[in-house]
Amino acid sequence: MRTVSGRTDRVVIVGAGLGGLSCALHLAGSGREVTVLEREPVPGGRAGRLTLGGYEFDTGPTVLTMPDLIAEALDAVGEDLSDWLDLTPVDPAYRAHFHDGSTLDVISDTTRMAGEISRVCGPREADNYLRFVDYARHLWQLERHDFIDRNLDAPRDLLTGNLLRLIAAGGFRRLQTKVNQFFRDPRTRRIFSFQSLYAGVAPHDALALYAVISYLDAVAGVYFPRGGIHAVSRALAGAAEKAGVRLRYSTAVASVDVAGGRAVGVITEGGERIPADVVILNPDLPIAYRDLLPDTPRRLNRLRHSPSAVVLHIGSNLRYEKIAHHNIHFGRSWRGTFDEVIRKGQLMSDPSLLVSNPTRSDRTLAPPGREIYYVLAPAPNLATATFDWSERVAREYAGELVATLEARGYYDFGAGIEMSRVVTPVDWAAAGMAAGTPFAAAHTLRQTGPFRPANLHPTLPNVVFVGSGTQPGVGVPMVLISGKLAAQRITGTVS
Repeated sequence: MRTVSGRTDRVVIVGAGLGGLSCALHLAGSGREVTVLEREPVPGGRAGRLTLGGYEFDTGPTVLTMPDLIAEALDAVGEDLSDWLDLTPVDPAYRAHFHDGSTLDVISDTTRMAGEISRVCGPREADNYLRFVDYARHLWQLERHDFIDRNLDAPRDLLTGNLLRLIAAGGFRRLQTKVNQFFRDPRTRRIFSFQSLYAGVAPHDALALYAVISYLDAVAGVYFPRGGIHAVSRALAGAAEKAGVRLRYSTAVASVDVAGGRAVGVITEGGERIPADVVILNPDLPIAYRDLLPDTPRRLNRLRHSPSAVVLHIGSNLRYEKIAHHNIHFGRSWRGTFDEVIRKGQLMSDPSLLVSNPTRSDRTLAPPGREIYYVLAPAPNLATATFDWSERVAREYAGELVATLEARGYYDFGAGIEMSRVVTPVDWAAAGMAAGTPFAAAHTLRQTGPFRPANLHPTLPNVVFVGSGTQPGVGVPMVLISGKLAAQRITGTVS
């Protein structure tokens, strides 16, 4: 594993996203002097907070898996997870709603889940599910330590016994093809393959090794912290400050200060120079290169970005009893909708939607008797979209999504809206996300593992990257791991 050369006593981290905070905790635990500079007045980055008239919304991820990774970061400074977060299992993890009117609860307990699948799809499909769980768990065991929770410097680092086992297990086949080998019912086929979109790739194009995302969601368990996902950001930041990390909010960085082929500090937009032995950059990786560093590698200009999303933050006076905390509403179309968004740059004509209703788990997120809804619709990123977003287009599409929800059982949904905010790819771009997507570079084969943009700068030996744009990739678990991997580049220790 390559490491940062020279002194590493003073570290400046630009950005208090989950990756930057995870890195700060691991470095503080190793005795480094750490300063975190965050342009916003609160921690979290994409896992931020939006307050509208007494309604509290998570601005980024809404699904939390693998809380043991949060515990690991806290443990680096001797803190216990239970002292910082009140976590509740989400049961069911999801409720899937299909175009024929049927529903299927996705339950982390495999015995109960097998019973649910048997009830909806028949006993043979339940047996297929149990075989799939064994397969996905096997993939996770093969991938975690050798390919995910590890710094990879070159393709040769992949050459382990587990690579051969992963090939033998069909990990480099197509995800939808592999899922279809286990399941016969189109409903279960969708439930255990749609997660590939989190990685920016359609199920029929994604590698089968990404079945581990389904495993983390549907088997390992989904959790919700009191206060929302943003509470994770606040917990990590609070523990970091307690451990001696200096967090400076409302402090935007203009550039990395470079001299003699090394970073020697950062320059804030206010003109302040903050010296550092090591600089860690948490902004979206292509944006970090573009805005903070002197040169951008040509390869970054050729990155294939994940599709984006339109998000509706809704504060409502209506509650719907037939939904769960997290709901996936599948349209009639499947492969065609992915082709529209990813290949054709169009909005889904028959969208599949994620609807989260966090007030089912935490009533404090809304005024008494009120509900919050987070509606996510996949959308083309700005690099592929065949149309221009404008306020009018955003408003019209938000209206279409409301109408779609009303047609799918959310009666009078529009009439119940008291507060709302629409977030489009243009908003994601304005927030500093390349191609207007919060999901970073797509996890194609050429952008996975050692082929993904490296977390070490190619020519500045003491500049390190952290976050979803680098290894291991997208999603809260991967971003937390990226913080640990970035810290290992500096400390040279591997846990």
